[in-house]
Amino acid sequence: MSHQAQRLKVLFAGIFSQILCIGIARFSYTPLLPVMQEQTWIGDAEGGLMAAINYAGYMCGALLAASLSDLQLKDKLYRIGLVMAVMTTAAMALTENMLLWSLLRFLSGLSSAGSMLIASGLILNWLIRNNHRSELGIHFAGIGLGIMFAAIVVEIMLRLSLGWDEQWLWFAVLGVLLAVPAWRWMPRPEPVNLTGSGKTMLDQPPGKRFMWLMMAAYFCAGYGYVISATFIVTIVEREPALAGMGQLVFLMVGLAAAPAVMVWDLIARRMGYLGALLLAYLIQVVGIVIPALSESLAAILLSAVLYGGTFIGCVSLVLTMAGRLYPSKPAKLMGKMTLSYGAAQIIAPALTGMLAAQSGHYNTGLWLAGGFVTLGAVLILLLRLTDRTAAELDQSNRLVSG
Repeated sequence: MSHQAQRLKVLFAGIFSQILCIGIARFSYTPLLPVMQEQTWIGDAEGGLMAAINYAGYMCGALLAASLSDLQLKDKLYRIGLVMAVMTTAAMALTENMLLWSLLRFLSGLSSAGSMLIASGLILNWLIRNNHRSELGIHFAGIGLGIMFAAIVVEIMLRLSLGWDEQWLWFAVLGVLLAVPAWRWMPRPEPVNLTGSGKTMLDQPPGKRFMWLMMAAYFCAGYGYVISATFIVTIVEREPALAGMGQLVFLMVGLAAAPAVMVWDLIARRMGYLGALLLAYLIQVVGIVIPALSESLAAILLSAVLYGGTFIGCVSLVLTMAGRLYPSKPAKLMGKMTLSYGAAQIIAPALTGMLAAQSGHYNTGLWLAGGFVTLGAVLILLLRLTDRTAAELDQSNRLVSG
């Protein structure tokens, strides 16, 4: 097998793991939430709470990823995460108990950290070791593909008049099929920190100022991301003129997200990581608040494209920066950054669900999310203008691109 073919095989292992652990174990809940609200007892507050618990599991997974440096152990956890994603998805169909559902959403979140963080670290380590460009765009395309997958599968199952529980079971069956290449094509990590040409992979820890500003900015991105990720289908389905369009809107999010990661890699080569990140934040603000300003289908679809095209760019750029700073153990900084992102994802859906239960709409939550992402853009700008680590990262990325 050629070197390039092996690279694609490794990246596709990551893509399949993302479709399983993010698309199914995480994002299937978004298009299934209105179905479950219609067919079970779940209300807005409970729906938001379960989303928050899912992110709490993801956050615990991020803590675990940040605390471990043994690549062989991380490889084992990655594979456990694949199995857990399938099992917890199937088990959602077997109960209507809030406590059990919450536990399953927590474990699903835990499994999604394996695909998002541990797999990202393993793949980035392999790319650097084998002298490939340290970009995760193709890997993170799996998130957009996972969103598309979830939207299409739910739409098909609704047309087949399947109940909410049958839909969870079918997602589990499809998850088994995805787990096979995700397991088999991910290479076992090498124990030594040397590239294929014999160079040592040296870490470059950033200063405290960079860490605090970047984590605060990433918290803001997490707050903005999770509102649309959790409630966009429910928001659309509640508008009488848009009833039945929820899956289409969610599909548009995925369609925009899948190629966007590669686009943001190219933008980062021109503008640097921080410049690209700032642009992504500003566009995302517009995407988040549009549904609070207009109820037309054209406006909602534009919102989906702007949101889908930017949230994954923010994730990919930040985690790639983390990998550039810690090439020998990329998940160390990835985990810390994701703790910040994950904290927002626990707070935001629970708060937004309560606000929606009181007001009957999600507009307040959308404006709050847009405000947080705007604050994040200000922090990114400050970091870009004043921090040496940020300047060095941007300069090195342009040099590699040139």
